[in-house]
Amino acid sequence: MPETGGHGASIELESLTKRYPGSAQPAVDNVSMEIKAGEVVVLVGPSGCGKSTTLKMINRLIEPTGGRIRMGGEDVTDIDPVGLRRKVGYAIQSAGLFPHMTVAQNIALVPRMIGWPKARIRARTEELLDLVGLDPGEFHGRYPRQLSGGQQQRVGVARALAADPPVLLMDEPFGAVDPITRDHLQDELIRLQHELHKTIVFVTHDFDEAIKIGDRIAVLRDRSHIAQFDTPEAILTNPADDFVSGFVGAGAALKRLNLTRVRDVEITDYPTVMIDDPLQQIFNRLRVGGTNEVLLLDRRGRPYKWLRRGDLMRARGSLARAGTLVHDTVTRDATLRDALEAVLTDNAGRVAVTGRRGEYTGVVDMETLLNSVHDMLEADRLDALEHQHELEELRAAQTHAEQEGGGGVTGVGGLGGTR
Repeated sequence: MPETGGHGASIELESLTKRYPGSAQPAVDNVSMEIKAGEVVVLVGPSGCGKSTTLKMINRLIEPTGGRIRMGGEDVTDIDPVGLRRKVGYAIQSAGLFPHMTVAQNIALVPRMIGWPKARIRARTEELLDLVGLDPGEFHGRYPRQLSGGQQQRVGVARALAADPPVLLMDEPFGAVDPITRDHLQDELIRLQHELHKTIVFVTHDFDEAIKIGDRIAVLRDRSHIAQFDTPEAILTNPADDFVSGFVGAGAALKRLNLTRVRDVEITDYPTVMIDDPLQQIFNRLRVGGTNEVLLLDRRGRPYKWLRRGDLMRARGSLARAGTLVHDTVTRDATLRDALEAVLTDNAGRVAVTGRRGEYTGVVDMETLLNSVHDMLEADRLDALEHQHELEELRAAQTHAEQEGGGGVTGVGGLGGTR
């Protein structure tokens, strides 16, 4: 097993198989897959297709019946499975935290088992809480029952990362939280991966989630047979067959909004005021700001309220009664789809963009998002025209060869399926 710490390790599955006694068919049948070091690979497929079984065989929570597993080039199929699990992070749905342990004790579980000194464990616990966006002083001594679902999942990810493993396995980790929290947790995972460069294998049944977080996606059929293993963009634009097309579903062009991040488009500045600013200063900002509205920030610099001209007058100069609360924000790692949903939900044509601690960094507006959608649709149209042109050239070449008596063009085959 490669040393823990630093970047991820490659994973190779070779003819991996799982048969359960009494079953006519294997649960997982002869799966081979190569995952690059530092890559996020998502296994997606219908319920019962064997994706979770495949994942659990990687750290041997389920023992393979046949085949090999290599990490960092080393065969781990026959080594001590308990030792292997301590070197592979594992995060599951509903976090799986021990209810009788505090947050800090849950995170420290594996480092304590492998004999880290107390000072190192304490420092690592605080580092990880900060990394997943939870204040160490506030959450260190809490119990799982005192946390929201999203906070529990953050602690679950921190626990999986505690011993700094090169590989992180995630089995539908965000499946039990509400959609808004789920979006934020996905963004947090993307941000963490930018910093940590782990090898992540992620199981989900949600294709939109797979598009959002995966460097590559393995679409699995029954018994984990691989229908297509490719980048999200390749699967969206060129699904291998009808089974994969069914997973992509309608609106492939709009699903491509999940491939573009907020950081990839123009983030504009916006007039802001602080909650402790004098009222006259806020009035002046509204009057000379060149806009009908300012964004009120709280004492930590986080978006709090949108203030329009007249709000303060109607509320008789009281910030407590003035303006409209900011209901949703997006991070730079959010997708354009997240941003578009936030803009449409807020119904005001813009959404505030925040940093890792929720601090204001800018605004994305509807015009920017619509321009991005237009560019994607135009790109799809041009790709379709180019594909049609290639088919016409192939058909013309085949017709010419037949007329010359050549008997067809070698390798063209069924043109209707060429993509």
